Amino acid sequence: MDHVPGETSPDPATPGVLPDVAPQLRALRRRRGLTLEAAAQRAGLSPAHLSRLETGNRQPSLPMLLALSRIYGTTVSELLGETPPERDPVVRAGRSEPVEADGWIYRQAGGAGRALQCLRVHVPYATRADIVRVHPGEEWIHVLEGRVRLALGEAVHVLDPGDSAHFDSLTPHRIGAATPGGAELLFVHTLMQSPAAELCLGDGTPHRR
Repeated sequence: MDHVPGETSPDPATPGVLPDVAPQLRALRRRRGLTLEAAAQRAGLSPAHLSRLETGNRQPSLPMLLALSRIYGTTVSELLGETPPERDPVVRAGRSEPVEADGWIYRQAGGAGRALQCLRVHVPYATRADIVRVHPGEEWIHVLEGRVRLALGEAVHVLDPGDSAHFDSLTPHRIGAATPGGAELLFVHTLMQSPAAELCLGDGTPHRR
C-alpha cells in the first residue's frame, strides 16, 4: 500500500483511534459550504485522499489536522470532537487581580484562552520597559486616561483620551505614557499563546500586587 506524507493508516491493533475525526471533518467541510474538491485543493490534498480521511480509511497527522482546522475556521479540539468547557462571556469588574511587570500594571479584561487577549493597562511615564518590540499579530489600543506616545516605525503619534490605534505588530513599535502620571489604556492583541507580560510588559517578571 502506498504511503501518503502526512497521513497514517488506521492501526488494526488499535481500533477507535481518533474516532470522531472522520465525521467531524465531513460535517465541518459541509458547514463551510466547501466541496470535497475545493477543500482538498486548499489543504494540498487530492480529493481522494480527503475522502479517505472523511470516511476513516486514513488517519490524519497533527500537521494535517492543524491545516484543516484553519481551512474550516475551527480548532483541532473541535475536529477531534472534544467539547470545550463553557465560558462565562462576562468579565466582572474587580475579579481580575492586578499584575505588575517593569512598572506596567495590567488587569485581564477578556476571557482566558481566546484568540483575542484583552487587557486594561496602566502605562508608567518612563521605565526601562519602554522598548521597541516586534512580533507577529495585531494590536489595538484605546486611551482611557492620560496621553500615550506610540512610535510605529519612524513615525511617532501622541494619543489623547478617546483616541485609538490599530496596527500590525510586525511593525517595530514602542508604547509609553506622555504624561508624568502615566496613562490608562485598553489593549487588545492576537497572540494568545504568549504570556501577556512577555507580549507587552517588557522582560521583567510579573507579580501580583
